[in-house]
Amino acid sequence: MIDVTVIGGGIVGLATALQIKQQRPALSVIVLEKENQVAAHQTGHNSGVIHSGLYYKPGSLKATNCIEGYRMLLDFCDREGVPYDLCGKIVVATKQEEVGQLNTLFQRGQQNGLGGLRRISLAEMREIEPHVKGVEGIFVPQTGIIDYTQVCEAYARKFRELGGELHLGERVEQLTPGTSLSVVVTNKSRYETKLVVNCAGLYSDKIAQLTQREPIALQIVPFRGEYFKIKPEKQYLVKNLIYPVPDPNFPFLGVHFTRMIHGGVEAGPNAVLAFQREGYKKSDVNLREFWETLAWPGFQKVAAKYWQMGLGEMYRSFSKSAFTKALQELIPDIQEDDLIEGGAGVRAQACDRTGGLLDDFSIIETDRAVNVCNAPSPAATSSLSIGKTVSEKVLARF
Repeated sequence: MIDVTVIGGGIVGLATALQIKQQRPALSVIVLEKENQVAAHQTGHNSGVIHSGLYYKPGSLKATNCIEGYRMLLDFCDREGVPYDLCGKIVVATKQEEVGQLNTLFQRGQQNGLGGLRRISLAEMREIEPHVKGVEGIFVPQTGIIDYTQVCEAYARKFRELGGELHLGERVEQLTPGTSLSVVVTNKSRYETKLVVNCAGLYSDKIAQLTQREPIALQIVPFRGEYFKIKPEKQYLVKNLIYPVPDPNFPFLGVHFTRMIHGGVEAGPNAVLAFQREGYKKSDVNLREFWETLAWPGFQKVAAKYWQMGLGEMYRSFSKSAFTKALQELIPDIQEDDLIEGGAGVRAQACDRTGGLLDDFSIIETDRAVNVCNAPSPAATSSLSIGKTVSEKVLARF
């Protein structure tokens, strides 16, 4: 009999498992991960940015977890020797009509306690990023860069040192909740457990549905974000991180420039509908999963409302020149030939039946399960704080 079974070996699952073992060492805790390594999906495919808490509505779960998680992450990395660089970033209003939203971001940053945040003119922006174009900007000193796969490996190491068990290559195939325990069946074994913690990311809704009889009120819609890399001889165009003012209607930050912790500069991502949940390439198609997305009433409402924006994103996905044009809004000197095809990530975006793209974290509890059903960016930055929040819900059961 296992006390707690965590499903998902990404950054949120590992942080949750680690927090449970740290707070209650006597509990038996296992993590089940279907891949043969940790951080194989969302965590290992993100841009490696340590977010400051600038964007998030004060008092929201995103804001509180990001700000607390930021401090917890840096403390953990200092103790465990995980390298990071707090290089700062600028957020750029490229046209006058974006200044109002820039003002809103600045006020949010102040309300969220970001010290050193400052408004900057174009001349001041160019002292930080000499090749940028824009009207006004914000300098955010807290933003940094890191390798979140290394962070996950450190979480896993500490978890195991505390007596936790990490089972790689075990895909959950059945989950039967009972009155006193649940039975979790994988491709390799069978586990009886008092509580399931679902941190399955792109499949979190599927696992959540197994934990209850009533249909859950949301579905994961996968959005692929594609990156280009800037060729080495043009990396001088970007010193650190350059972001646009995000569209407040969408939970995406827009194409931006990011210096990477291991060297190099990435440009992107866009946000296009993926044709399967782990569809990292344009050619990746799972007809059953794609149909589930198209058939979801909430997605149909999103598509009806934002089809023009969706087509624009799709066009940029297939047109390097269109992608370049979007990047030139921030750095006019960047040229199509400067871009080399990079990687891609897939974001697990929860969408409710009414067409709402959930912007905040979503945790659904049942008698025998705690389901983390929406943990979008900044979940990596916030991971230890989210893990603490979830672990408190778990420990209240014991």
